[in-house]
Amino acid sequence: MKKWLKRLRKMVVIALAVILVLLGSGALYEQVSLRKDLKAYTPSGKLYKVDGKNMHIYTGGQGDVTVVFASGLGTANPYVDFSPLYDKLAPYVKYAVYDRFGYGYSDTTDKKRDIDTITNEIHEVLQLSGQKPPYLFVGHSLGSLETLRFAQKYPDEVKGIVMVDGGSPEFYYNDTEYPAYGGFIKSLLINTGVFRMLFHFDSVIESSRSIRNNLKFVPDERKEVDLKATLLKLENANMADELRLSRTNAKVVLDDKKPFPFPLTVLTSDYLGATGASNDVWNKYEAEFTSWSLQAKQVVVKDTEHYIHQYRPDLVADEILAIAKR
Repeated sequence: MKKWLKRLRKMVVIALAVILVLLGSGALYEQVSLRKDLKAYTPSGKLYKVDGKNMHIYTGGQGDVTVVFASGLGTANPYVDFSPLYDKLAPYVKYAVYDRFGYGYSDTTDKKRDIDTITNEIHEVLQLSGQKPPYLFVGHSLGSLETLRFAQKYPDEVKGIVMVDGGSPEFYYNDTEYPAYGGFIKSLLINTGVFRMLFHFDSVIESSRSIRNNLKFVPDERKEVDLKATLLKLENANMADELRLSRTNAKVVLDDKKPFPFPLTVLTSDYLGATGASNDVWNKYEAEFTSWSLQAKQVVVKDTEHYIHQYRPDLVADEILAIAKR
């Protein structure tokens, strides 16, 4: 019996030693790869100091109206995400894609991700980068809240809004139960390089992009940028804080609700993949979203998922330009 226990202890010690070596090797692999990715991950647009941190904005196009894009929760690189729309919009309007802190090429921040702080940062980066109203905001998913709050705080600067499967404040306040973002296991898998190793498999990459139509309308070089961004932004306190405060932020927007005088177009996917709601619940709130404007309409976009602009960039661009030309 004593010999067996001694042998068992020895096996446990060896197993623990092997695990520690593997974890250490994985952590070293992650750190080396991280530094390499950061060197190659150069901003597509320009960085501006907002509250002492670098905030990124990518701009282009021409015209009197500036289309401002607000990305959804967890969209690692907004520049890549909205890129199928640029060529379609550039001859007619200016456009500006900002990265909230924790996204794209922007820094992370220690400031709480409450809706007024986020909105003030957006306003400041637009000013610093030389953008001029009128703005036509395009909000995807959770980006709807900052879009509406911006219009509430700066109504004279907004010409209209297009929601791309954007959630209504009523939905985020009444019917959203998101799981915790991240956690110890996720952090361990990231910091020991497990997630990074998984992304060497094409099947894993394709699975991660399935809700975005496998980035069908995105050039290969931008897909590489998207992959780097995904790996660099996996563990992100700012994204986690946005999720944690989503209900509180929705309440702030709801408390200031008055129907806007400018146009609002609500584009709704006919298939849900990442909204945390059933189709019936989501569709109910999407139909009622039109109550936010005196000039509102809803368009249900067939055969699309949550990232409608990755499935039907032509239709999304047309709806944006329809408001821009008014």
